[in-house]
Amino acid sequence: MDSTIAAFLIQDGVTNGAIYALLGLALVLVFSVTRVIFIPQGEFVAYGALTLALLDTGRVPGTAVLLICFGVAAFLLDLWGMRRGGGICAFLRSAAVNLVLPLAIYAIVLALAPMQLGSILKALLTIAIIAPMGVYLYRIAYRPLADASVLVLLIASVGVHLAMMGLGLIFFGAEGLRARPLTSGSYSLGFLPFPAQSLWIYGCTIAIMAGLYLFFEKTLLGKALRATAVNRLGARLVGVRTRLTGGTAFLLAATIGAASGVLIAPITTIYYDTGFLIGLKGFVAAIIGGLASFPVTAAAALGVGMVESFASFFASNFKEIIVFALIIPVLIWRSLATDPHEEG
Repeated sequence: MDSTIAAFLIQDGVTNGAIYALLGLALVLVFSVTRVIFIPQGEFVAYGALTLALLDTGRVPGTAVLLICFGVAAFLLDLWGMRRGGGICAFLRSAAVNLVLPLAIYAIVLALAPMQLGSILKALLTIAIIAPMGVYLYRIAYRPLADASVLVLLIASVGVHLAMMGLGLIFFGAEGLRARPLTSGSYSLGFLPFPAQSLWIYGCTIAIMAGLYLFFEKTLLGKALRATAVNRLGARLVGVRTRLTGGTAFLLAATIGAASGVLIAPITTIYYDTGFLIGLKGFVAAIIGGLASFPVTAAAALGVGMVESFASFFASNFKEIIVFALIIPVLIWRSLATDPHEEG
């Protein structure tokens, strides 16, 4: 292997690693705040990519209808929770969030989908469709189990993943789709070409990381999420609304997943079940980061991308095995480093 091939492999590794970094950060965020190992994170990637691809063809994506279904289910759960008294304000707030918002988004999509919108506008419309699903999913599947054990939450995540994958098959079909690039063209650095879409991936990854840093450091809600991540019970005792922080964490995770799908849709064909494998690679990075450290997770994701890229060159048939095997030494090291007499 000469230096030219190595440079191309490194470029591919950084591009893939940037996407895995976003997914890893979302997984760490959700786990830190809610203790949920969010297996369905990859489904948001697939939903985002396939939604953008359908918008490119001028069709209304099925996710707009699915969003309404999720909203109605969340509203019915809220009604059930208010059966012993919740007040008109709680009812109106639930109706606005769970019914008015998805219907408004559907109306906007119905009006704009046939138009030849710019790529950026279609990407923003895709994120607007997918992001609220995180809040509804939290309300439907996870909020009722907020005080359950991590194992129960993990089982729930597996069920949600299977359900969302089945819904993806229903709404998108078994055929793969690919979207148009956000920006066409290519740039060169010496002999190495950089497609404009790759630059979008690098730029958006850096922007999202910077945005998350500012959100957690500078906003009251971000500090509430940090407090919940450190001590959920303590945060609740000092007045932090853990339901709000949980919903916010899922909203951010869904937004990051949708943005990741938008970024990769033009560079690879996405199927209804593609997100699971992509999400697992972000999960590998999150495990290496201990499901706690954002910087370590981001660095590990770049490492995962590099390993995958070079493994695809030297042993393409075993690249997935090699990537997932990365967590084995990490788990062994953590098990040896943990004091067996330490309790919680």
